[in-house]
Amino acid sequence: MEKTEFRLVPPEEYGALEGEIAALWHSAYDALLGVGQVEYMTQKFQSAEAMRAQAEGENYLYFRILVGGKVCGYCALKPEKEKLFLSKLYLCEDKRGQGLGQSALAIVAEYARRLGLRAVYLTVNKGNARAIRAYEKFGFVRSGEGVTDIGGGYAMDDYFYEYAVLS
Repeated sequence: MEKTEFRLVPPEEYGALEGEIAALWHSAYDALLGVGQVEYMTQKFQSAEAMRAQAEGENYLYFRILVGGKVCGYCALKPEKEKLFLSKLYLCEDKRGQGLGQSALAIVAEYARRLGLRAVYLTVNKGNARAIRAYEKFGFVRSGEGVTDIGGGYAMDDYFYEYAVLS
């Protein structure tokens, strides 16, 4: 596989990224959560305005994932005091299962290492077996679970995972 790279998305490109995200989320979640919840979540959490607010107010960083110069997904990270929150990692449907996710996770772990953070953590839907397998294959360990009300009559039923970067 060609080299995987992350390219920081500047705020002026959040509008274009919003459209890319909608396609990625629908392919990943429609069967699991239903179209209504996916629409609600993308508008609430991944609209251009939401991304701008996250970047400006909460220190989120959005990256496009590229292979051979072609966009194959996106990632959102939030550096915190001791850990890096892997908020989002989505790949184009035709790139899943080819090792790209493992390459992207290695980039995320290296980024956390360079920042001097001790771990990467994330949440993953309990029904997302493919993502759970990918995270566990990389070395993430389940650290808990929880249900979060996200409004609109919807909830996120997730496992929490963590990957130790520095011991």
